[in-house]
Amino acid sequence: MTRVIGVRFRNVGKIYYFDPKDFDIQTGDHVIVETARGMEYGFVVLAPREVEDEKVIQPLKEVLRVATPKDDEKEEENRRKEKEAFVICQQKIREHELEMKLIDAEYTFDNNKVLFYFTADGRIDFRALVKDLAAIFKTRIELRQIGVRDETKILGGIGICGRALCCHTYLSEFAPVSIKMAKEQNLSLNQTKISGVCGRLMCCLKNEQETYEELNKKLPGVGDQVTTPEGLTGHVHSVSVLRQCVKVVVEANDEKEIRDYKADELKFRPRKKKDKIKLTAKELKELEALEDKEGH
Repeated sequence: MTRVIGVRFRNVGKIYYFDPKDFDIQTGDHVIVETARGMEYGFVVLAPREVEDEKVIQPLKEVLRVATPKDDEKEEENRRKEKEAFVICQQKIREHELEMKLIDAEYTFDNNKVLFYFTADGRIDFRALVKDLAAIFKTRIELRQIGVRDETKILGGIGICGRALCCHTYLSEFAPVSIKMAKEQNLSLNQTKISGVCGRLMCCLKNEQETYEELNKKLPGVGDQVTTPEGLTGHVHSVSVLRQCVKVVVEANDEKEIRDYKADELKFRPRKKKDKIKLTAKELKELEALEDKEGH
């Protein structure tokens, strides 16, 4: 077991482990640590704890010190400088007529590097832009192209549910999301209803996927033959996954009618194969475009 603390450097960013040494560190404290990018200012989200050795990437970096009031002032100054750098970079992008959208600017704590995050449809030749920026800021410049999910995570926004976006509030990493999840949850395969602000499939489809998979195992498929408690044979008209209810078309008194049953009241063969997604080639192509093929 290894004693570590969990540190984030940006809001809802990935959590990194560091060796707390002998410092008295609590959740919410700010610390100065050494990273691959140099000295960084982060905030503690996980208090000192023991974790399994295989979960720690070696060599484990140490905490240099708990942030002082002077460090806090420097961090605030960096945030101010980032806003100025953002405006300057935007101006230079226009001057070079580059087809790229600037998303964010970030100074490392020691001002050893300025990072600019941008989105673009393809590859961009920004060598001339980097030279101009290096001449202005007198430090190392890094331009990093990001995807639309990362753009939305940085900028934030409101989802169709009326709440702040999951990626901007609590998701530290993106999980793969597929069309099969929407189908498993019996959602309409309509682009506007299952895609998020970023234009990709909504991250929240992943939240209840395991629950739906477990509940669907206890339900017959639409069209399956079932036997009712009265001994009647019928076919499934529709199912309610969360309520575990099934509508069955049965024939009684020479007439067909739809009756409601609880899933555990019916006798049927468990589903072995998932229902195929029946879509036109155009619809399938449009929906596949919503999936992030770059590993989110």
